[in-house]
This record gives sequence, C-alpha cells and structure tokens, in this order.
Amino acid sequence: MRKIVHRHLGKVVAGAAIAVAGTAVMVGITLPGSAGADESGRGPAGSQQAGSEQGQGQGQAAARPGVVEQAPAQGDKGTGRDPLTDDETARVERIAADRQLFGSSENVEGKRGPQRIGVDLAEPEENELDDPGAPRRADVTFYDYGNDTLVTRTVNLDTGKVERTDSQHGTQPPLGRDEMTEAARLLIADPLGAGLRADYKDATGKELTSPDQLTLNSMVYRATPGAQPGLLAKCGEHRCVRLFPKVRNGSWIDSRDLVIDLSARKVGTLG
Repeated sequence: MRKIVHRHLGKVVAGAAIAVAGTAVMVGITLPGSAGADESGRGPAGSQQAGSEQGQGQGQAAARPGVVEQAPAQGDKGTGRDPLTDDETARVERIAADRQLFGSSENVEGKRGPQRIGVDLAEPEENELDDPGAPRRADVTFYDYGNDTLVTRTVNLDTGKVERTDSQHGTQPPLGRDEMTEAARLLIADPLGAGLRADYKDATGKELTSPDQLTLNSMVYRATPGAQPGLLAKCGEHRCVRLFPKVRNGSWIDSRDLVIDLSARKVGTLG
C-alpha cells in the first residue's frame, strides 16, 4: 500500500512539474504578443514564431540591442521644395538685411537694424508651378520699429539677389522670442508690473528681476475703438502684446489685463 501511495505521489509531482513547465512555455509565447493582439483576442502570428524561436535558441547568447543611428548632417543647399537648410537661412538673412535696410531701421530694443520675424521658403511663381528646375526663393520678414513697418524681402537662392521688397503697415504677425523677452523686461520694470512681481515672489520666495526667470507665451493685441485707454489706442498700428507668463517649472501668473506697447515702450492696462 505504501509503494502504491509513493507511486501515486510521484505521478502527482511529475504531473505538477509538467503543468508548471507548460504554463511557463505558454507565458513565454503569449505575454510578449498580448499588446499587439487583434480585436478577436488572438495574438499576432509573430508571437507563436517568437515562442518557437525561443525554444530553438535556448543556450544561445541574447540578441544585441538595436542601435539608433544619428541623422545625417544637414546639407548646405536644398533642392526643389525641400525646407530651407540652416546654411540657406543664414545666407538669405544676411542678403536681405543689407546695409541700407540695416542703417535705416530699428529693432525691438531700439537699436539700429530691423527685428527679424521669420524666414520661409517662398511659393514658386505662377509660370513656374510645373517647372522642376524653378529657382528656390526665400521670404525674409523683418519688423522695423522705427516706423512700424513689416518688411518682406524675397531672395533668389540661386542668384543671391533680392528680387522684390514688400512693406506693410498695420500687419502684425505673431511675435518672436526676442520680442516676448523685451516685452517681459518692460513689464517687470514698470510700476504696473508690481502684481506680476508679487505673484512671482509668492510662488518662489524670490525677487523677479529678469525675463529669464519666466516661461513666456504671447498674443498680439489690437485696439478696438473706445474699448481701451488712450495709451493703447494705437495698438495694431503699433506692435502691442499681451503676455502669458509662467514661473519656470511652476504655475501660471495672470497678467491678461496688461498690454505692452513695444513701439512706444510703454505698459497699459485694460482694467
């Protein structure tokens, strides 16, 4: 009777071992593929193949991790409708901001030279739409704070010449980072920036003295006749901005009722 019991227990133990081994195989097959199972609940065919290869590859070294190659170096010249390269952007900026424009214009800080707004690949001429060899051109946009003029110069990348210049008054594209930084500097230094400075100190325990202490977002502000004080009445003709500052790695600070006139270098309130 004791031998029978021992034989029976041996079968139970052996059966449990087989069941555990079978469960381990099933886990090895199904778990990696579970994230890619289709709607029917069936794992991808690759899961079964992986399980088979796992069984065949026991004793072999683990596969080496994949290597991510760095992107190739950007060329100095694009072709066709390719985006402008860094070299092309720097080159057309130098060409567009020639000595005449530089000497007659003013940037956001009140210094000589136009304020750079952006550089974009220009659309082809109408008669060049189907021409694969059409020249590449770039539109370089500046803002002249001396007379509140948006200046766009189109540069031919093949010849290096300015083909046309367009000037507009009352056109206000989104502000660049340098303009937002200058607006924050004016606001921090102005008496109307007292609330901003106090909120920053409450949030951090430190004094707010520089735009570098903030993360900045902005929106161009245009005056509505009779809806704001006379100080802001020229906004739209002047370049004006509402700032949405944020403590770096911290909370937002509400300054929606304040408008900075970058052209006049003054701060006004909508409240």
